[in-house]
Amino acid sequence: MADDNPLLKDFDFPPFDAVEAKHVRPGIRALLTKLEADLDELERTVEPSWPKLVEPLEKIVDRLSVVWGIVNHLKSVKDNSELRSAIEDVQPEKVKFQLRLGQSKPIYNAFRAIQESPDWNTLSDARKRIVESQIKEAVLNGVSLEDDKREQFNKIEQELERLSQKFEEHVLDATKKFEKQITDKKEIEGLPATALGLAAQSAVSKGHENASAENGPWVITLDAPCFIAVMQHARNRSLREEVYHAYVTRASSGDLDNTDIINQILKLRLEKAKLLNYNNYAEVSMATKMATVDKAEELLEKLRKASWDAAVQDVEDLKQFAKSQGAAEADDLTHWDISFWSERLRESKYDINEEELRPFFSLPKVIDGLFNLAKTLFGIEIEAADGLAPVWNKDVRFFRVKDSSGSPIAYFYFDPYSRPSEKKQGAWMDEVVARSRVLSHDGISARLPVAHMVCNQTPPVGDKPSLMTFREVETVFHEFGHALQHMLTKQDEGLVAGIRGIEWDAVELPSQFMENWCYHRETLMGIAKHFETGESLPEDVYLKLVAARTYRAGSLSLRQLRFATVDLELHTKYVPGGPESIYDVDQRVSEKTQVLPPLPEDRFLCSFSHIFAGGYAAGYYSYKWAEVLSADAFSAFEDAGLDDIRAVKETGSKFRETILALGGGKAPLEVFVQFRGREPTPDALLRHNGLLSAAA
Repeated sequence: MADDNPLLKDFDFPPFDAVEAKHVRPGIRALLTKLEADLDELERTVEPSWPKLVEPLEKIVDRLSVVWGIVNHLKSVKDNSELRSAIEDVQPEKVKFQLRLGQSKPIYNAFRAIQESPDWNTLSDARKRIVESQIKEAVLNGVSLEDDKREQFNKIEQELERLSQKFEEHVLDATKKFEKQITDKKEIEGLPATALGLAAQSAVSKGHENASAENGPWVITLDAPCFIAVMQHARNRSLREEVYHAYVTRASSGDLDNTDIINQILKLRLEKAKLLNYNNYAEVSMATKMATVDKAEELLEKLRKASWDAAVQDVEDLKQFAKSQGAAEADDLTHWDISFWSERLRESKYDINEEELRPFFSLPKVIDGLFNLAKTLFGIEIEAADGLAPVWNKDVRFFRVKDSSGSPIAYFYFDPYSRPSEKKQGAWMDEVVARSRVLSHDGISARLPVAHMVCNQTPPVGDKPSLMTFREVETVFHEFGHALQHMLTKQDEGLVAGIRGIEWDAVELPSQFMENWCYHRETLMGIAKHFETGESLPEDVYLKLVAARTYRAGSLSLRQLRFATVDLELHTKYVPGGPESIYDVDQRVSEKTQVLPPLPEDRFLCSFSHIFAGGYAAGYYSYKWAEVLSADAFSAFEDAGLDDIRAVKETGSKFRETILALGGGKAPLEVFVQFRGREPTPDALLRHNGLLSAAA
């Protein structure tokens, strides 16, 4: 019965514990039937006014995004074959409805009428932005296409949605498929205790119930915490080679091969662009972003020039160091040696061993420190509210955010650990519900925003808490920055509240901004307490961490530039089915962006989910674009004086009132200028990365 379907009930917080695969088909179908009736009604009664156009539209858009969001979220964190096939069945119906909504002529005409009306100038910034973006989105959704062209457009959209789901499934399955069992301790020499514990835990889950970190057997997987540990620490060079190979060729062979899917995606995106009268898909992507194709390429090239010599020097340093250590491979350093020797050189240069730092970064302490920082900067209190909302896994935490007067302003879920068999890789933040006046529960105060924060960090082993690498700490700060922008919005217009309606290349600003605080003395010292003894991180280690921040900055910068550049190339100049293959393009781009060219058999594109299954198509450059914004925003705190608590609070309050509060209600460049008092420059970014002199 539909009455029993948790997806169709009214809820404050989604019933994540109750939704099962069997609810998806009937639930989504019933929802779509209801929303189609609502859309018919809206089209019949629409007038160019807020109550007769935007409010009913927001209710339709919101209901779909909340309910589909539940289903999609469960697929990301609790994947199984029943859920997959249920989603696969209803997805075309959902896309069909979205296209009908996006191509609604009556709604489009009503928005145009508002824009052309004499009252236009009396509208608030936020309302103008909603009208302008709805008109632009409708055009990009094909509202102006003739019947046969629209039909072709809709076919393309359906197929693209299906292909990106398949792409992601292949990556998950290929990652899951690789496992290497090791019984001989010599083969895993160098692997730190955490990694051995993890590999033994994997072995237990594969049926070796007596596996132990001490005596094995150990199962090596391609899940990030395990893969990274092998690349950085395994002395066994042939193990590193095997695991590296498996990693960069994921989803590139057999039934899980994504090559053909990528070619189809690129071909369809190009067709879609041509139907909309654009030259290529990158232009479609940029139509709703801050940058243009030229501006993005110009920034990438500027950063590439500033990074190249430093990256060449990085490789040279590694060769020299490996030679000094008498390594046989010193003259022939290759991909599976770089991480290993980088770690050894980092240890000798800064005397920092990532693994020895883990006991100082236990998840509970990191979270406390993060919440204290949020209190200092933005005047908010965060408290545990576990049990208030249903969760999808026992490790998921739930929190309430309160303002200085003690009233709740938002909530969020936090799902920290990697679960290779059911959870997709990476880390992300997403909205559960957005702030909204129209969807208020009591008709008085706005509905409060709720967010997800999902990471894939090292799970607790035995009775110890999750002990994190510094990189994992940065990741939690990053995702929390996204969550803050969603949760601290003061925007009541639901369509541009929180992260909605913010240009994609500005949306990484708060997340990358928060990462800077991981290097701020007080913040870091507040977090870094040994989980057993409670002792603080030694001062000299803190100084080394700061010094090590620019270690290999040239190489790390080039890595991002390779991804961003190949993404733009594939969406501007690449001809699907032409003389060059996607892998040729990657090799060509890599000649300019990688000191060590990728292996001929490198197929990293087959697992490049950001651009083939996520929202970053012709948009991966956004990380660098927003990094310029976020480094410049952080430099406002540096200018004010990081040790002056009053200045930090004042600047934090200004950041909250602009970047975090305004949502998509104002153009991001205007918001930035309102905060910073001027337009952004890349200087702070290059300075933080120790690359400024190279650029000058």
